[in-house]
Amino acid sequence: MSWSIPQQIEKDIIAGKAKYQTFQTGNGGQSMLPVPPNSYVVIFGYDFSPAGGGINLAEFAPEGVGDLFLDESRIRFFETQQISFYNGIDFYPFIHHIPTNNRTFSEGILVSYSIINTPIARQVYITSNQDVAITVGLILQMNDEVAGPIQEAIPITNTTPQGLTYGGSGQVINIQTQYSAAGFAPVFTQPSVKDYDKYEFVAPLPGNPDNQVYATPDVTNGLRDPSEYLNSLGAQFNAAAATQYYLCMHYAIYSAAIPEQRG
Repeated sequence: MSWSIPQQIEKDIIAGKAKYQTFQTGNGGQSMLPVPPNSYVVIFGYDFSPAGGGINLAEFAPEGVGDLFLDESRIRFFETQQISFYNGIDFYPFIHHIPTNNRTFSEGILVSYSIINTPIARQVYITSNQDVAITVGLILQMNDEVAGPIQEAIPITNTTPQGLTYGGSGQVINIQTQYSAAGFAPVFTQPSVKDYDKYEFVAPLPGNPDNQVYATPDVTNGLRDPSEYLNSLGAQFNAAAATQYYLCMHYAIYSAAIPEQRG
């Protein structure tokens, strides 16, 4: 696995200053990790079993077999899944790409897709003295209500020197990208929101600019509740345990106020 109990937290558990606990959620896209009064938690890892297991999709391959083409959208919805945590102060998004098994039969005429939902382990360090919101969802594509990502070339500046960065390369790259519905959703702004004016881009600074890329709830593109999407495919898919996501969080709980210095 890719996480371990941090050394200081392990010492606190052994000394009786903290208690190791797990919190397992799944199915619906919204959960809440409860934190008792006069306590705080330190989340230090999670195991994520992605949604979409146990589903096989077979279809006829598009014309021009051998050319590039996207997986059919019903299976592609499972290929990008996001987990995020919000503790009332800080927001922590994590996007996972989920691989698929693709098999071709009948001399390239029939293609079969299935999700590889092997659990994913990740190390984190999230502290909170109040309930933690846990949001999980599927992402199909970037928001198609806008005319694709807004792109420009990056100029040479003190922070984007030529040869080391894309500054002066002449390549037209994304500077504004939106994953969810327009209006309230954040616009991923590159190279950064703080220095946007320094680059003298033609495109104005967008509304709701953000330095991080993440999706917000949007039934069309993402973030889409896994159970809601499974139910849209058919009740039998939502009823199958193998198709659902499962998230197991590992954390330590302290019956005390958060110290000012946490290391």
